[in-house]
Amino acid sequence: MSLHIVIDGYNLIRQSPTLSIIEQQSLQDGRDALVERLVSYKKLKHHPITVVFDGAEAHNLMEKRNRRKGIDIIFSRAGELADSVIKRLVIREGERAVVVTSDKDVADFAAEHGAATIGSIDFESRLEMATRLDPASADFSEEKQTGWTPTTRKKGPARRRSKRERKSRAKTRKL
Repeated sequence: MSLHIVIDGYNLIRQSPTLSIIEQQSLQDGRDALVERLVSYKKLKHHPITVVFDGAEAHNLMEKRNRRKGIDIIFSRAGELADSVIKRLVIREGERAVVVTSDKDVADFAAEHGAATIGSIDFESRLEMATRLDPASADFSEEKQTGWTPTTRKKGPARRRSKRERKSRAKTRKL
């Protein structure tokens, strides 16, 4: 089963320490920086990605859809929040959807409809890793290469998670 990653764009930008600084300089630059990171991520994982931004202050009566470098970008129509668009996508995609947001209302709605959720900060760390692994954006000249250190330390939960939590976790591990 392939996953469809649905991202609450401004939520992710404003939760990220690096993207929020870029966004403070220019809203468009913040969006562009996010899309560039998503492109690096998509090169590694190949999951379909849709980013939803609020277009509530825009004067468009219809949703504006765009596709850039394989990333689907949706701006909500005037008077509509990105949360509503994300909820529609979750209903359409069902269990295939993985929603990236720190908005509790959207995350709860997604979980009720069988979609997995991941917090913006957790996903941003995965984006950082993808950016580092992407040869086009990586600069290995200054980076010290440290190897893997073997360990016998056991990892794992002290108790078994619920079936819903295990399914959600299995989906987010694929990210």
